Amino acid sequence: MAESKDFAPRQRFRSNVALSPDGRFAAYAANADGQHDLHVVPVAGGEPRKLTDYAHNAVRQIAWSPDGGSLLYTADFQGDEQFQLYLVDAGGGEARRLTDTVDRQHVLGANIYDNGVITPFTPDGRAVVYAGNDRDPAVQDVLVQDLETGAVRRVESTPGTMLHAVSVSPDGRWLLASGFLSNSDNNLVLVDLRDPDAVPLVITEHEGRRLHLPGPWTADSTAFHLRHNTDGEFVALARYTIATGETTDLVTPAWDVEQVATCGTTTAWTVNEDGISRLFARRDGELLVLPELPAGVIASLSVVGDVLTFLLTTGARPTEVVALDLAEGALRYLTDSAPAVAVTFVEPRLVRYPTHDGREVPAWLYRPHGEGIRGVVVSIHGGPEGQERPFYNYAGLYQYLLSQGVAVLAPNVRGSTGYGKTYQSLILRDWGGDELLDFEHAVGYLTTLDWVDPERIGVWGASFGGFATLSCLSRLPGLWAAGVSMVGPSNLLTMARSVPETWRAEMADWVGDPDTEADFLLERSPITHVDAITAPLFVIQGANDPRVVKAESDQIVEALRARGVDVRYDVYDDEGHGFTNRVNEVKAIGDTAGFLLAHLGG
Repeated sequence: MAESKDFAPRQRFRSNVALSPDGRFAAYAANADGQHDLHVVPVAGGEPRKLTDYAHNAVRQIAWSPDGGSLLYTADFQGDEQFQLYLVDAGGGEARRLTDTVDRQHVLGANIYDNGVITPFTPDGRAVVYAGNDRDPAVQDVLVQDLETGAVRRVESTPGTMLHAVSVSPDGRWLLASGFLSNSDNNLVLVDLRDPDAVPLVITEHEGRRLHLPGPWTADSTAFHLRHNTDGEFVALARYTIATGETTDLVTPAWDVEQVATCGTTTAWTVNEDGISRLFARRDGELLVLPELPAGVIASLSVVGDVLTFLLTTGARPTEVVALDLAEGALRYLTDSAPAVAVTFVEPRLVRYPTHDGREVPAWLYRPHGEGIRGVVVSIHGGPEGQERPFYNYAGLYQYLLSQGVAVLAPNVRGSTGYGKTYQSLILRDWGGDELLDFEHAVGYLTTLDWVDPERIGVWGASFGGFATLSCLSRLPGLWAAGVSMVGPSNLLTMARSVPETWRAEMADWVGDPDTEADFLLERSPITHVDAITAPLFVIQGANDPRVVKAESDQIVEALRARGVDVRYDVYDDEGHGFTNRVNEVKAIGDTAGFLLAHLGG
């Protein structure tokens, strides 16, 4: 009989895919051999070459030098997220470390999650731009480092604004940066690199919460692309012209434009339509006819000449690096991560259920093959400003549960992205509030399905999903047969005081002010309601987690054990907020599956 580990992908991708300047090679980070190492694979097909061989570090972000001779990447140690910068020859060899502040974070691109085109080199390849909090742990500056001399020019930020170095214009004059204010608010900033005394120029001053997401430059350096939601609920694709300061909309769909990549007269972009990625490309002003792609998620889009590369996944196929030939319309898989297990995977179905205030909550429903009364796991995504999508999630957890006769419902409750900025904003300063009622109504929806056993409904999630799991078990205790919380905060007050220092200015508007609203935060915290938990609970934590520190899990486990409640607690000493080591991930997901099946299986 197949085990959970048999459903795990052969490798998981942590980074962006970086397409070489000549379009011949794709670079990526994957953990086929344990840790996330740097690999390069020919776009024409062939075996990948591994350029790093880490035992404890994990590669995160990747970029090619302009001449294609080297690769810049970030890596952290055992999940601590204190990323350092490294430069390695594209042909292999020992990597050169560019940063040396070990307890600080250094970031490429628009943020640490940036999986688009990352272009940190100056056009001549002599310097790189990045962000770091090396000067002050609470402030993230932008830095320009000369690769020959090591000299650094610093653009200082202030508390409350996390600067990110995005790219340098093709003529080498302008540094484009993003000033992160919150998950739903940022500004774009220009710095004149030709003026050694130049101060940052904010070019997107605004009121309220607005996104201005930077994209690629035009070849003549007169403008750059951006995505923004200044005029509506969803993110449009636009172009900003330096000389006039004007923003001109190019694509304004009824959903979010998620990515954009350009090369010459070719522009490619994706739109997130109800959770499914739609790919578009235009050349010389004309839309191109593209082959139909599997209904899933596209990430890390790049284009060089006739070649598009990106990450592609569906609910029934793990993430792969793929190349699309625009001239031939041919899609080529450059990696093969699919597990060899001989079962028919289940594709999810998009459903919507009504909640307490009249809204409809979108959710992905995975129903096992065959007939019979089933148990169900309600899977809660992290963020909370994230989105559940048709994705081969959690090392094959969903598909393994389905093979064992347990269904999955994965809702996008209020606060989720992809459904407009109003819906996303509903979670602000309301953690453990109205979204908890969305979960209650998810159970109500499940009980209307004649194939669901209402006595066998469980809940699981990681990060915010872990918090929500603990909230469900402690504040809606009669609904659940079991729960699993992975790296989930149990106490919003202590969490707000222990997040990374660069995050703390955001806490008051995101969750609540720990200095003036302690009572409010405690009232919304699972630890306050811990005595109501009666369902079996499994807690998983990384010892090096910088976002949700280990004490968050310690305190709820200790409180439950003091009452004699059944709780399992597994701590991974070499992990942080999630997993970088494949062996650890496969074990944790296998243990999660076993725990849930023990309480929800038939």
